[in-house]
Amino acid sequence: MNTEWLTAFIAFGFATAGTPGPNNLILAAAGANHGLRHALPGVFGVSLGFAFMIAAAGLGLAEIFSHWPWLADVLRWAGTAFLLWLAYSIATATPAAPGKAAGNAAQAATPPGFLRMAAFQWVNPKAWSMVLAMMGVYAGHNLDYRTDMLIMAALFAGIGTITALSWALLGVLAGHVLSPSQLLWFNRIMALLLVASLALIWI
Repeated sequence: MNTEWLTAFIAFGFATAGTPGPNNLILAAAGANHGLRHALPGVFGVSLGFAFMIAAAGLGLAEIFSHWPWLADVLRWAGTAFLLWLAYSIATATPAAPGKAAGNAAQAATPPGFLRMAAFQWVNPKAWSMVLAMMGVYAGHNLDYRTDMLIMAALFAGIGTITALSWALLGVLAGHVLSPSQLLWFNRIMALLLVASLALIWI
């Protein structure tokens, strides 16, 4: 394997997966409101779901959009609806910082599970932009095209787990240091940022 290609791709992976986006904002909110144990299914849903998406794209699934371009609009509307619903759920969640006395309070929102976050990758605009970048910039420049995509999928299973877990832990930290009233504002800010991320879908 080409060492320069591997180094460049790993740097690309951490730079793109680690920056703010719908996945990371959702996981930060889940960590803050529910703790790490309940956020972990979402962490693995993001990392493994996205890795599967890369592999599927490399095996030819992305070609579907060239035959049925209207599917892109379906995904765009589905992603918009999901993010708006999730933003509302986060904004209206009952603050309950894990590890505090307030942690015994009922929590309104259910933390996103493995299947929900894995399925969300297919309507996540940031995820698709990353896949398209991989296909155009990194695939076929190391080994053959499909092998490169499968290697990148395997690498992202690890990279995505590290970055997603980091955001969930950031949320857990916020949940421990913020008061219930401050956590309410944290939830609202996360919800507003999720709504703002809709610009990625429509621009």
